[in-house]
Amino acid sequence: MKKILILCNSCIGLYKFRKELLEQLSLKENEVYINTPYDNKEMLNKLGKIGGHFFKSRINRRGMNPIEDMKLLLEYFNIIRKIKPDYVLTYTIKPNLYGGFVCKTMKIPYLMNITGLGTSLEKENMLKKVLTIFYKNIMKSAKVVFFQNESNKEYFTKLNFSFNYKLLPGSGVNIDYYKYQEYPKSDVIKFVFVARIMKEKGIEQYFEAATYIKEKYPNTEFHICGFCEQDYEDTINELSDMNVIVYHGLVEDMREIYRDMHCIIHPTFYPEGLSNVLLEASASGKPIITTNRPGCREVVIEGKNGFLILERNSKDLIEKIEKFLSLTHEQRKHMGLEGRKKIEKEFNRQIVVSKYLDELKEL
Repeated sequence: MKKILILCNSCIGLYKFRKELLEQLSLKENEVYINTPYDNKEMLNKLGKIGGHFFKSRINRRGMNPIEDMKLLLEYFNIIRKIKPDYVLTYTIKPNLYGGFVCKTMKIPYLMNITGLGTSLEKENMLKKVLTIFYKNIMKSAKVVFFQNESNKEYFTKLNFSFNYKLLPGSGVNIDYYKYQEYPKSDVIKFVFVARIMKEKGIEQYFEAATYIKEKYPNTEFHICGFCEQDYEDTINELSDMNVIVYHGLVEDMREIYRDMHCIIHPTFYPEGLSNVLLEASASGKPIITTNRPGCREVVIEGKNGFLILERNSKDLIEKIEKFLSLTHEQRKHMGLEGRKKIEKEFNRQIVVSKYLDELKEL
């Protein structure tokens, strides 16, 4: 029996995107240990039913507080020293870097998953230089570094240092859970934004487009699902009172929402690994309008299952929404079907699970 430790920054993300891997690891009679924040009681209970031993993490997903980060580093040292795992799986920036550093120091095999580069590596400043050096140092010793899109992979391979890497289709999507849903025949065309409500996810462009389109095309609806990570409550309340948007708050199970939607709009300019929202919506048979940037464009064949837009560009978003509205019902339905086919072929989560199991088997 092997001991496997998982370091992550959210039990919500771990359950939603890694559940199938955890189930497979447990079925193979591994002893699984999970270090995660207790950020959602329901998700934590669901993880508990899969099995494993839990350690509460004090990780702060956002920000670079040296004292908090040092505490996290010590937390990882203590956990790894106590468990003595055979392998460690890390996800997201801080677990990758700090967890990877501890594993390298203690000579524990570790597998990194780059779920996105984060905003720090998109800005030309000293922090980017420091992080890049840190990443290079940690990646060299990783048994494998999984990337979720080609652009993220190229960022590091262009730095000309040797490390073992593989490309994953994001986190993949469970195509049995997100089944194809019959395309709605409603005369009112419904759009939905699904993300944390923050500037980098393109919420301001969505507000602008919704305001313009709703006035010009009254037979449209603009829905929003997600919790406010930044201060947009007043804008949401104002636009809700004006009947421009319909706000659902944080929705745990999006399948009921997707059932009634005609199209998902994801105007993000956040440095995604690969957008899970786009994978889930496409698996459900919904056309997508999203940004032409890494982590999003991989899911779209322009004009076939959706449209790509320029980032931070409300005008382009409005034009693509109008282009979508000009399509017939059958054309929109066909776009959704094409999206489902692409997901089944390229983004089935079992592809991700199999690659992890293959790597662990080689170790």
